[in-house]
Amino acid sequence: MAVILEIFHRHARTKEAQLQVELARLKYLTPRERVSGAKERRDGGRGARGVSESFHEIERRKVRDRTGELQRELKAVHRGQVERRRHREGLSKVAIVGYTNAGKSSVMRALTSSEVLVADRLFATLDTTVRALQPETQPRILVSDTVGFIRNLPHDLVASFRSTLDEALDASLLLHVADAADPALRPHIQVTKEVLEDIGAGKLPSLLILNKIDIPDSSQKALLDKEFPEAIAMSALNPKDIEALRFRIVSFFLDNMAQAELVVPYGKEGVLGNIRENIHVLRESYDEKGIRLTIKANPDTVTALKRRLTS
Repeated sequence: MAVILEIFHRHARTKEAQLQVELARLKYLTPRERVSGAKERRDGGRGARGVSESFHEIERRKVRDRTGELQRELKAVHRGQVERRRHREGLSKVAIVGYTNAGKSSVMRALTSSEVLVADRLFATLDTTVRALQPETQPRILVSDTVGFIRNLPHDLVASFRSTLDEALDASLLLHVADAADPALRPHIQVTKEVLEDIGAGKLPSLLILNKIDIPDSSQKALLDKEFPEAIAMSALNPKDIEALRFRIVSFFLDNMAQAELVVPYGKEGVLGNIRENIHVLRESYDEKGIRLTIKANPDTVTALKRRLTS
C-alpha cells in the first residue's frame, strides 16, 4: 500500500489528484501512528507517558483537521465536476478503462488527436481527460481516459478517485484496453472486470481492445484470436487500426440511434443550444409550449435530455 501511495503521489498533476492522494495517505498513516504511539507509551515507562500522549494527541488532531479540510475541498471539486457532467448530458460518451500501463492514454491520444500524457509506467494517468473523437462526428462523441486499475487496489484509493471512475459510469460505451504483450494479460482483464463490477459499471456495453498487438509473435496472436474472438486486436501506433476502432465506435452509436420527439420549453435556451450543437436535429418547429424538435439519438441521450428539460 505504501509503495502504491508513493507512485500515486509522484504522478498526481492536477489539484484534485493531489488532494485525493493526500487524503488516501492520511487514511493509511493514521491507524499506524496510533499503534506507534501506543508502543512508545508501553516501552517508555511512566516518565515518558505524558509527553508521548500529548505529542500523539496533537498529531492526531492535526491529521483530523487536515482530513476534514481535504474532504471539504474535494467536495467542492466534485460539485464542479458533477455540474460539468450535467452539461454533457445528452452527448455520446466513451470511457477508456483497463489495467494500469495497458496503453489507455495512447489510445486516447490517437482517437482524439490530443496531447494527453503517454508514459510507460504505472499510474501515469490519475486525472480524467475528456476530448471529442476526431475527426468530429455529428453528433459529437466524447472520449474520456480514466485511472488505471490494479489488483487489490486499496479501497481508500478507489473511493478517492471516485470522480475519475464516475466517467466510466457516465459512459454509454467502455473501451476495455488490455496489453496483448503482457504475460499477465488474462488476470489483468479479470481485475478490470472486477473493478467495473465494484463501481456499478459491469453491465455497460464494452469493446475489449488487445493493444500492442504488434509485439506478440504469430503463434501468440493465433492463440489470442482463438481465446478472444470478439476482441479488437490493434496497436495504438497504427493509424489504420485507430481508423478501424473509430469506425466501430461511430457504428455503435449510429446503430443505437432512434428518432424521438422533444419539446424544449421557452426559457431553456441553454439546453436548446446544446441540442443544436451536439444532437442530430431532423425537424424543428414552434408552438405555444416551446420549440418542438425531432431528433435522432440513442435512448440514453434522449432520457438525459428529457431529464434536463423537466428539471
